[in-house]
Formats: sequence, C-alpha cells, structure tokens
Amino acid sequence: MRAIRYVLALREGGSLPGIVEADDLGTYVVKFRGAGQGRKALVAEVVVGELGRSLGLPVPELVVVHLDASMAAAEPDEEVQDLLRASSGTNLGVDFLPGSLGIERPVGVDPGLAARVLWFDALTQNVDRSWRNANLLRWHGAPWLIDHGAALYFHHDWSTRAAAAARPYATARDHVLLHVASSTTAVHAELAPRVTPELLDEVLGLVPDEWLADEPGFDSPDDVRAAYADVLLRRLAQPATWLDAVEVARADV
Repeated sequence: MRAIRYVLALREGGSLPGIVEADDLGTYVVKFRGAGQGRKALVAEVVVGELGRSLGLPVPELVVVHLDASMAAAEPDEEVQDLLRASSGTNLGVDFLPGSLGIERPVGVDPGLAARVLWFDALTQNVDRSWRNANLLRWHGAPWLIDHGAALYFHHDWSTRAAAAARPYATARDHVLLHVASSTTAVHAELAPRVTPELLDEVLGLVPDEWLADEPGFDSPDDVRAAYADVLLRRLAQPATWLDAVEVARADV
C-alpha cells in the first residue's frame, strides 16, 4: 500500500515515527527506513512482531508502506522533510490504535500473558521492555505489544551469532512484566514446539528483500533469512542457557 498523507510526527522516541494515512483507508504509525536506527530495526520489527502474532501475542497488524519522497514537499518541518526524503520506498507501518494509552505499571496484566511475553522477549533478546520503557499499550482494556526494533540485536554483528544462540537474557531483571509473570518454563513447553522452521520461513518471508540486501558476509537476502532462523532455532533447542536465568530472576522478586 502507498502513503498518501503524513499526519503527525511522534516525538516520544528517537526514531521520529509518524502517523500516516495510506491508500487502503488505514492509518498507521510508520517507522521509516531513513531513521537513525536503519533497516535492521525494521527487520526486527517484522520478524519479532509477526512471530509474536503467530504465537497469539497481542501485536498490532504490520504492513509495508510505500513512500514517495515527493511527500516531503508538503511538510513544513525540515527534520521531517529530510526523514521522508531519506525514506523513499518501503517502510514499516504499524496499525494505529486510536485512544490507546501507554502502560507504565503492569497492574491487571494476566500472569499467564505476562509469562508468555517474558519468554518471548527472552527468546528474541528484546532488551527494550523494561520498567524504563515498557513498550506496552492498553487499548480497549487489553495490553498490546509494540516497538520490537531493539530485539535480535545479534544481527548488528553477525560474527557473534553462534554465541548469540546461547546468550542469557541479560535484561531479565529489568523486564516490566517480571513481577507479575507466572512460570516461563511452562510457557516454553507450550510455545517452543510451535516455532517450527516452516513458521520462521513464513515470517522471514514477510521481510522485503531490499531490507536484507547488501548484508556483509551474505550472498543473498535468503541467506540472511536462513541466519536469523538458525539463531532462533538453536536458541529454542537449548533453553537452559537463557531461560534458567529468567526463572532465577523471577524467583528473586
């Protein structure tokens, strides 16, 4: 789908996402490829967000939004103009949840859901769901998960991906849902078998080739996709290396 109108800049985060109307009559929070975090943040958003939705976690719909650089001409803000010009082509759209509010304290979050989110964030190494920045919205009374661009951080240095498969979840003690989550061991037994090579192929196939192109050390976008799948599958196969620390942190609260 194509962006037809830039509505509003969202300045709470560092990447300057914006509310954009598209030609499907939808309204989206668009995260731009020209932002400082670059394409890898968009890749992480798609892989983690779509995997989470496949496992039943409440993640807003994600779409690819095509942006024409000429849209910048209608924007009075020079910073926004520069961002739009740098983001011509494919960008990430997150379904806009009108009237949603940020969750600062996880009061009323179901312990089972909290455990699923905690397990999922540990699997994908999402370091950005802490009490400092929960990245949770409440919409129609239910929590929703947003902002997964900081997950899968091993892709910033692919030479470390072998170690990443066994890396502990270093930020478990800061996780905003740690205090309310039930057992993540039980969650692993339920969800890990559902993360199959076929599911990962489907999820990774949603990432546009151009976001994976020219990755050093890889010959093609499909080779990059295979590397993501390899790390996640090997991580799932050795949960003691990363999930045990989560349970220790949970027991200490």
